[in-house]
This record gives sequence, structure tokens and C-alpha cells, in this order.
Amino acid sequence: MDILKINGLSVSYGNKKVLKDLSMNIIENKITAIIGPSGCGKSTLLTTLNLMIEENGGNFTGKILFKDKDMSSYKKDEIRRSIGMVFQKPTPFPFSIYKNLTYAPKYYGTKDKVKLNSIVEDTLKKVGLFDEINDEMNMGANKLSGGQQQRLCIARALTVEPEILLLDEPCSALDVKNTANIEDMLLKFSKEYTIVIVTHNLSQAKRISDYTAFILDGEIIEYGETEEIFTNPKDNRTKEYIEGIYG
Repeated sequence: MDILKINGLSVSYGNKKVLKDLSMNIIENKITAIIGPSGCGKSTLLTTLNLMIEENGGNFTGKILFKDKDMSSYKKDEIRRSIGMVFQKPTPFPFSIYKNLTYAPKYYGTKDKVKLNSIVEDTLKKVGLFDEINDEMNMGANKLSGGQQQRLCIARALTVEPEILLLDEPCSALDVKNTANIEDMLLKFSKEYTIVIVTHNLSQAKRISDYTAFILDGEIIEYGETEEIFTNPKDNRTKEYIEGIYG
């Protein structure tokens, strides 16, 4: 099932057009990788998919359907709850680990302490952090290591039970071990969530994604099953990018 349908999407910042007439469908409970050289529009696409683009000074034309319903018919809060975002650089809020994880549930109306504690424990276990930090819930989140901070940010996105998780280069600042931990985690998550990940790491895209979209100069050059994209690209520009000729 296609959980997101993108039809004729163009995005601009003022007079600068960043994305040009993109059309693609995101399949439920699969991992979709977005690849392409720096500046091609990958991150812009992600921020458009949960309607953050307008807050960043951009605007878009075309249609984005979430579960066959035009996004414009949803409240932004509904979209942000259903489509979570994790950024390239870990962005824990400047307060305790516990408050980081209860912030969104409280915002959406969860007040019961027992329920909040359960959400904190469940999401930390999902990202493999519970045993590491269970005794330090009141510690400032910015005191965690980089890898721990990124897993905390992923856990924070999961506290409101999203259906889609958008990740913008989530491993770019992490070492090999932390990258492997997050990749393993995302593979497990795909049984429960739909994942869209922007990555410069082509090996990562090959390892974990089911589908891959190659974007160049704001346009989708090729989109399909990852194995097909990497072993038998139909467009020569895709082949050259994968082979490292440019990018």
C-alpha cells in the first residue's frame, strides 16, 4: 500500500526552485532511501513531507496525499504526529532525558504519570537505550554521547506513535559502531513504521533500503527497488553517480 503519494511536487525558496515536478509513491512498512549529490534537494523533500517547508521559508505546489487524503486537509499537528522527523545533527531539547521523551506526549494531551513513564520506557527500549540510561533520567540530554543523543532523538520521535519516520542523514556524524546500531534498529522498525531516509552513504542505502530514489538538480532521475537501482540502473546519470564519477 502507498502511504504517501507525491504528484507533481515543486518546491521553491523565493525565486529559486529546489525541487521540480517530483512524482513518487512511498510504500508502507518499507525503507525508502533518497540519494543524490549535495544540494540536489534531498533534505528539502523530507521537510516538505511533514509540512515543515513553509516554516523554513519555502513553498510548494503539487499534491502530497497521506493515506489517500490531501495533506492540506489535515491540521499541521496531525501531520507532525503521524510523520516524525529526525535531523542530521542530534537535536535533544536542552533539558532532561525524561522531559525530552515526555514533551510531545504531554503536548498531545497525555497527562497520566503512569502512561508517560510507560511511553518513556517503551521508546527507550526500542532504540536500545533503556539499560544504558535508566538510572540517569534527570540528567541533561546534552550530556549523552553523540550516538546516544541520536538514538534519543529517534526515541523522542516515536513517543507519539507516528506512522512514518523521516531521517535526514541520521548517521553522518556517528562512528561505525553507532551507525551499525542505528541501521539494525531501522531494519527492525520497518515492520512497524514506514521509513524514508536521506543518505550520502550509498552502501547504507544498499544495506537497509527496499526502494531508492536518485535525485539530481531537483529532479527524480530514477526510482525503484534498491537492488534494481544499484545493479541495473536505467539512466546513465544514476550509473555514474553510483560508480562515484560525480557527487
